[in-house]
Amino acid sequence: MGRSLSAKHLIKTFERQEKGHKKIEFHAVDDVSIDVAPGEIVGILGPNGAGKTTLLRMLGLLIEPTEGNVTYGGEKTDDVSRMKRYIGYLSGNTKLYGRLSTSELLTIIGNIYGLTKEEIEERLAEITKLLSMEEFVDNRIERLSTGQTQRASIARCLMHDPDIYIFDEPTLGLDILSSSAIIDFMKREKERGKTVLYSTHYLEEAEFLCDRVILLNHGRIVREGRVPELLKSCGAGTLREVFTKLIAEETEVTP
Repeated sequence: MGRSLSAKHLIKTFERQEKGHKKIEFHAVDDVSIDVAPGEIVGILGPNGAGKTTLLRMLGLLIEPTEGNVTYGGEKTDDVSRMKRYIGYLSGNTKLYGRLSTSELLTIIGNIYGLTKEEIEERLAEITKLLSMEEFVDNRIERLSTGQTQRASIARCLMHDPDIYIFDEPTLGLDILSSSAIIDFMKREKERGKTVLYSTHYLEEAEFLCDRVILLNHGRIVREGRVPELLKSCGAGTLREVFTKLIAEETEVTP
């Protein structure tokens, strides 16, 4: 079963250097609050620079918020190492050890999480079948295709059977078959009651897959809700039309 994820009033402040060597502070994420229930897939949408990755990294306990807090199943994240056991985090920047095979990598991950030899063998067999990795699970990662490498990266997230998945652009640059395998995986985990939060630029994918979507721009939530509700409120036929309309409106009122 999954575990709820809740974030209250998250703010992340960074410094950037302007011309003349002047440094100014800006909010990459600006007072964002979200709640995601077990058995729910929530998409994080927004243009480049909207704050999606920064938000997901805070939710995944990779960086600390400047203000605000995150809880999992009502538990505060004071013990970060313990809380990370609840999370499977994937980003497009995830690097794997190229000289290892996927099976070797997963065995190492299983040992890190304290699984027994029998548990590791069982999980490895389950995950290999789940992600259709039979043909390449024993090949070196450096020899895999982009789609195969992404599946190996997802497999790394699965080894400890997390309650919450946080995926940042999991299907970016993949072919149709590889994308479909990952989408099918997210749907299966939802059916198992797991909590899934992910960002994507593929709006048709989000429209098909998500129970709810959250639209970010300039670090703030512009709109959130179920796709049918957003389509109706914006008088749109597709999520792409909703996205284009709301971002255009936001741009017009943002100084």
